[in-house]
Amino acid sequence: MGNVFKAVKVSDHVYWVGAIDWGIRDFHGYTTKRGSTYNAYLILADKVTLVDTVRAPFKDELLSRIASVVDPGNIDYIVSNHAEMDHSGSLSRIIEEIKPEKVFASAMGVKALKEHFGLDGIHPLKSADNLSLGNMQLTFMETRMLHWPDSMFSYLEEDRLLFSQDAFGMHLASAERFDDRIDAAVLDYEAATYYANILMPYSAQVLKLLEDVKKSGLDIRIVAPDHGPVWRSKIDAITESYAQWARQRPTNKAVILYDTMWHSTELMARAIGEGLVAGGARVKIMPMASSHRSDAAYEILDAGAIVAGSPTLNNNVFPTMADVLTYLKGLRPQNLIGAAFGSYGWSGESPRQIGDMLAEMKVNLVAEPLKVKYVPDGDDLNRCVLLGRNVAKRLKEVARHE
Repeated sequence: MGNVFKAVKVSDHVYWVGAIDWGIRDFHGYTTKRGSTYNAYLILADKVTLVDTVRAPFKDELLSRIASVVDPGNIDYIVSNHAEMDHSGSLSRIIEEIKPEKVFASAMGVKALKEHFGLDGIHPLKSADNLSLGNMQLTFMETRMLHWPDSMFSYLEEDRLLFSQDAFGMHLASAERFDDRIDAAVLDYEAATYYANILMPYSAQVLKLLEDVKKSGLDIRIVAPDHGPVWRSKIDAITESYAQWARQRPTNKAVILYDTMWHSTELMARAIGEGLVAGGARVKIMPMASSHRSDAAYEILDAGAIVAGSPTLNNNVFPTMADVLTYLKGLRPQNLIGAAFGSYGWSGESPRQIGDMLAEMKVNLVAEPLKVKYVPDGDDLNRCVLLGRNVAKRLKEVARHE
């Protein structure tokens, strides 16, 4: 590719040499409406060092950006902060082509790279290890399960720069490389969506990590993640957002997730929504026929209640509802109250099944599952409104105790 693709200077000694994936729209079940980036960074130290690589199809773009700054063959070290395919997919081919002196990863990273790619000779690192680059130094911090067992941070003291792998990232394809060059509303939305769909299950570890970083006393002026823009002006804001999301304190917001066959369950959802509003709650109603599971996760991130409804199809929950609730169960949202509802023709198992699924998610159910046979009449819809009011009342009680 020659030098078509150019590196972008991030700090005195660091260049962004990653790849922009404008077309990706699905990231293992998470919809990426704005594409993504696979960020890699080049440190121009005495020992020229590449931090992470890119997804396999973008290997040549990575090499082109490196070549705009330095001959790739001059790279001495590679540091793999994260072994997931979007950052290590091209690693083995890069090693073959540039033949670095050494490749480093966490101990779990060494194991993952061996098992996944058959890579041998990777040097293990652990928390508090230092790696001399000659005139500069990298310090490492293992961040296990944020969000893979191998994940780690690397800190370049001379530039006060933290390479944070997937933490503080977002799926956002952009020609702009820095947070202060991107619309704040886009940053807020994509960062929250990323947290909800990638990091929510590890919220306890996030809180501990934020405390560990604070105790470390590291002077961090730039945060360079593996996806999305580099943070250089809103570091305090994104770290505070992470702390807020990780706490998962319930708010006065309820999310109604439902699907419908002949609009009966839809009528119930709308009536429940009216009851929630009348009770003073904020409401987001999401028909899963036209909503994506990852958008549901985003809405749940700052909610206090989840109310889920389904018609009964062949004695079971409707497929779209089974999909979204299975997805949310894996994300392990905390501190939610909720309720189940649904319509049916002759058997009516789905409301109970929905209630069981919510209970497995450790949602505190505030009422018995509400079910309606065939089309809801006025009395049925009034029961739905009352259910919404009761959920809103419990939301207020929960909020008072926070």
